[in-house]
Amino acid sequence: MTHFRTLPVSVKVNGEIVGPTDVPAGLMMIDFLHEYLHLTGSRLGCGQGICHACVVIVDKPDGTSEEVRTCITGANFFHGKTIRTIEGHAKRNEAGEVVELSPVQQKFLEHFSFQCGYCTPGFVNAATVLIERLKRQPVARGEVEHTITEALNDHICRCTGYVRYYEAVKDVVMTTPGLVKDAPKEVLQGSAA
Repeated sequence: MTHFRTLPVSVKVNGEIVGPTDVPAGLMMIDFLHEYLHLTGSRLGCGQGICHACVVIVDKPDGTSEEVRTCITGANFFHGKTIRTIEGHAKRNEAGEVVELSPVQQKFLEHFSFQCGYCTPGFVNAATVLIERLKRQPVARGEVEHTITEALNDHICRCTGYVRYYEAVKDVVMTTPGLVKDAPKEVLQGSAA
């Protein structure tokens, strides 16, 4: 009889502590989310860490966050960490019904950003990480487009919906107070001379 090695995983997902749960060593996080937690919003796209449809947000103790690909990262890597999946963005009532979308989700709807929607969870997570970073470190107005491109560049959309994703994220960035800083007045006056 073959015995598979298991390791415990305890993780805070969308504000709730899950586990510890013994899972097979080497189980990918995407499988843990889907099979153990029934959170199927993160998508298994390429299975090789290239398309970024599967990313979740890892919240670090210092208040920063980053995207982590779940199709190539084992569930055990997440032990003791705090993560957010696509299911954790919208505000829900006690019955679990969505009562308010996040600003990123709302702008994606307003801009008709997605077609098939398969890559959308990854784009929502990437845009959310960007918005949170800009709240801590605003970007100069002239750097907005480059900053958005850099943040979304690794995400692949097979329907080629990139323009609408970028437009929606730019809309969030430009309409959320405090994310964009204007050039100092002396720089503006110097360029007018």
